[in-house]
Amino acid sequence: MKPVYLAGRGLACALGLSVSDARAALQRGEQHTRCHVLPGASGGNFPYHTIPYQHNDSHERARILLQRVTDEAGAQHARDGVLLIATSSYDIGAETRGAIKSDYGTYTDKIAAWLDWRGPVYLLNTACTSSLNALLAAHALLQADDLSEALVLGIELDNRLTLGGFAALQLLTQGDSKPFGAQRDGLVLGEAVAALRLSTTTPADWQIAGGANVVDGSQPTGASATAVAEMYHRALSASGLTAAQIDLIKVQAAGSPGNDAVEAQGLRDAFTTMPPLVSLKAAIGHTMGASGAAEIALLSVTLEHGGWPLYRDAADPTLGVELAAQPPASVKNFMATILGFGGSHATVVVQRA
Repeated sequence: MKPVYLAGRGLACALGLSVSDARAALQRGEQHTRCHVLPGASGGNFPYHTIPYQHNDSHERARILLQRVTDEAGAQHARDGVLLIATSSYDIGAETRGAIKSDYGTYTDKIAAWLDWRGPVYLLNTACTSSLNALLAAHALLQADDLSEALVLGIELDNRLTLGGFAALQLLTQGDSKPFGAQRDGLVLGEAVAALRLSTTTPADWQIAGGANVVDGSQPTGASATAVAEMYHRALSASGLTAAQIDLIKVQAAGSPGNDAVEAQGLRDAFTTMPPLVSLKAAIGHTMGASGAAEIALLSVTLEHGGWPLYRDAADPTLGVELAAQPPASVKNFMATILGFGGSHATVVVQRA
């Protein structure tokens, strides 16, 4: 099988406007947060992790952020390859403000035009797992086709509709996200734009070794422990690795009372000896469809150059798992996991080349 290298990465999130800025802010324990006030019975004052870049025109802000992030990832080397756009909210923020009228086709065409893309373009929406599933699709396309370049672009920008929906489901906290924490009481959402450039011809420090997506829709807004364990088993099989060869798992662990417990059970079922675990949700928020690409970009650079999230809250001892206070001494293989609405459970294995 052809190696598929992670040849470039770009990121704009609550920690900064580049991968290096985000890593440095993570190391300093900084982030950009503001509060959204929602009216009504399910309303309240909800924290939200925002990209520290303001513009009076939200449409122009999106264009500038996308071009910055894709330039950072080296998109100029991939424009004849395949572009996979991953999002769960596309242009809904601009639509609800009355700025534009859009649909998925219009949105896809606009992004391709902004990037001057010449190759095939696809849009994926599998809710929160969108960019991880886009990464799995890009890996499969590069393995099976004559294509040598792909760009996975995760986009999730500020909009009140997503926030209102999560608030109505009583999934948000009005405090801080506490991943796997004893006092966890809900999610904190965030926005991010992330790009991962994949190549079969440009060697790089990391490569995509495989992964898996398992769907169990029995709980439309929640995870399944059985599906979590099956996802890990399938991903290990697809990558040709054993559980003992995994040095680190980036978990979902967004601070949900129920989902964190289900995820912990699935981890215990899948791993006899638990690898070190890390969550990035408290640092950048849950960035929905962009979260897989954003968190892989951030985690890979921290493993190269230093930085680690600070967990201020005590772990919940009933979960039987806990997050690592510092990075492992050496990481050759890590898994990046996202759990999403609709029963989608996805993980990707990333390996030092």
